[in-house]
Amino acid sequence: MNQSNKGSIVITGTSTGLGRATALFLDKKGYQVFAGVRTEKDAESIKQAASGDLIPIILDITNPEQIKSALEFVSLAVGEQGLFALINNAVVATNGAIECTTIEDIRLNFEVNVIGQIAVTQAFLPMLRKAKGRIINISGVCGRVAVPYFGILSATKAALESLTDCLRMELKSSGVDVLSILPADALITPEQADKQELNYQKTLANISPEHQALYGKNHKIHIDNVIKHNREVGSPLEIVTEVILEALEAKKPKRQYFPTKYPWSLRLFAIYKRLLPYQYFHDQVYFKSFNYD
Repeated sequence: MNQSNKGSIVITGTSTGLGRATALFLDKKGYQVFAGVRTEKDAESIKQAASGDLIPIILDITNPEQIKSALEFVSLAVGEQGLFALINNAVVATNGAIECTTIEDIRLNFEVNVIGQIAVTQAFLPMLRKAKGRIINISGVCGRVAVPYFGILSATKAALESLTDCLRMELKSSGVDVLSILPADALITPEQADKQELNYQKTLANISPEHQALYGKNHKIHIDNVIKHNREVGSPLEIVTEVILEALEAKKPKRQYFPTKYPWSLRLFAIYKRLLPYQYFHDQVYFKSFNYD
């Protein structure tokens, strides 16, 4: 194993998307990356794309045995050096009206997006204390302002934001920094946009006739808006990976980072939310922005 001067990092959910891009980017920057993947096929894929120093580890964050095995492997590999950072990136994102979402899907979202994050953090904290490292939770703006038809995802990200704040205070005396990255735009490639559109359309097609009558029209309006926004405005993954690097290397990291392709738009939104009365903002500004029927 390469004993990197920059330190060792565990990243969850690196099979695809932001997790994979972050693992490969930080590997190139000279960090010792332990990339959590779910299958041997994914492990081989990321290993071939990386330098010889990146190490894939099988890590389903809902599987206690896999967390234990990953912990033992990383602990043996880093030794007394400890762990410089844990990046909690793994995520499940279910779309659809809350009434139409199965309890099984809701449980899975909370199991991955909340409980799994806690389980991994608890496991690796002793190694993080050794290095006085940092925990970076990949959250989302929907954790601050709930998004209809992504209510379950919004709820899990709001929970993750609360956990991040509590951990930051509880671990301050240990010298472990805790922060969150809240991407404001979809992190998307053209191929992912096509896949995302099919997924949304499948969700809409599978709801019952009764729920179609109740939600179908506005759900479709919302999906069409999201798809259009993602294709026109969606942020390249590099915007977020650069911010993650900034959060890793800052002497005094911020509490939250908001990577976006259009920061002025996000700032304007934040000003509206802060200055306008709560009910007026949600009823007259935020809700109307969705153009529901």
